Amino acid sequence: MWVGVGLLSVAVIGGCLLAWWPAAEPATTVAAVIGPVSRASPFVRSMQDTLPDGDLQAIQKGLAANTSGGLAYGELKRLFDYYLSAVGEQSIETITLQIRGELDRRLPPAQAQKAQRLLGLYIEFKRELVRVESQPQLAGNGLQAIRGRFVAMQDIRARYFSAEESEGMFGFDDSYDMDAIARLEISQNPALTAEQKKRQLAAMDAALPEQLRKEREASSVVVRVEQQAQDLRAKGGSDDDVYRMRAKELDPQAAARLADVDREEAAWKGRIARYLEERSKLLLSQVNASASERDASLAQLQQSAFSEAERPRLKAYE
Repeated sequence: MWVGVGLLSVAVIGGCLLAWWPAAEPATTVAAVIGPVSRASPFVRSMQDTLPDGDLQAIQKGLAANTSGGLAYGELKRLFDYYLSAVGEQSIETITLQIRGELDRRLPPAQAQKAQRLLGLYIEFKRELVRVESQPQLAGNGLQAIRGRFVAMQDIRARYFSAEESEGMFGFDDSYDMDAIARLEISQNPALTAEQKKRQLAAMDAALPEQLRKEREASSVVVRVEQQAQDLRAKGGSDDDVYRMRAKELDPQAAARLADVDREEAAWKGRIARYLEERSKLLLSQVNASASERDASLAQLQQSAFSEAERPRLKAYE
C-alpha cells in the first residue's frame, strides 16, 4: 500500500494531513484535449467502474478563461492520488507512466509539461514521507508523534513545492489536520474536565469553515457505516449483506470500493501472516549464523515479498 500524504490518518479516522488553470483555449479544443475517460478498461481491478479523480469542469474552465498558464493544483493532486492508490496492484514505475500518459493525453503540451514536473516532485515527496513514517521517534498515535509527523511533513514539502503550489495542493488537508490535532490536544489534556472538553470541542464545531464542516460530516458517515459493517459481521452477516447495507447507506459505487478495500486488507493480512511464518522459520534455521548473515537473509525475504513502499510497515508486525 502507498503511504498516504495524510500522516494523521493512523490516529484520526478521515484525517488527511496531512488549481491548475492552463492557458486559454477554445471550448472545442478543451473538450478534444481532455476527452472522455472509458470505464471499460480499468487501470487496476480495484478501479473498475470508476473514473480518475480531479474536477474536469474546473480544468476546462481554467483552460478556457485563464491566460496565465497556471495549474489547478488541487485537481492535479487528486488525479495523482487516484492512480497512486493503485500501489500494491501496480509498481510505482507503471503508475507513473500511466499518469504521465494521462497528462499528455488530457492537456495541451505547455500545461502537460508543468504538470509532469509537479508529478515528479510529488512522487519524490511521497517517498520522503515513507522514510519519515519509518522513524521510531515519529511512530505511534500519541499526540507528540502525530504533531512531529505533521511538522516533518511540512518541512519536507517546503523543499519540493513553492508556497503557491503547497497551498493549492495541500491547503485544505492542512486545515483538516490542524483541526484534528487541536481536537486531540483537547481530548488528551488532563487539566480539563469532561465538561470543559465537551464545551471546547463544541466551540470548535461552531467555528468550522463550511467546507471543513462538510468533510467532517462525510467522514462521520463513513465511520458510522463501517461500525454497522463490523456489527453486521459480528452477527454472522456475509460479504453480500455488508455490500447491500453499504449500498443503501452510501451508494453502489462506494459500496464496491469499500468491498475492494476489505479484500485488499484481507490480502495484506494474509501476506503478513505468511511473511511472519517464513521469518520464524528463517530465524530458527539460522540460529547459529552471525547477525549480519541473519539480517541479509531477512532483507532478502522482505524484498521478495514486499515492495519498497511496503517494507517500512513490516516493523509494526515483527
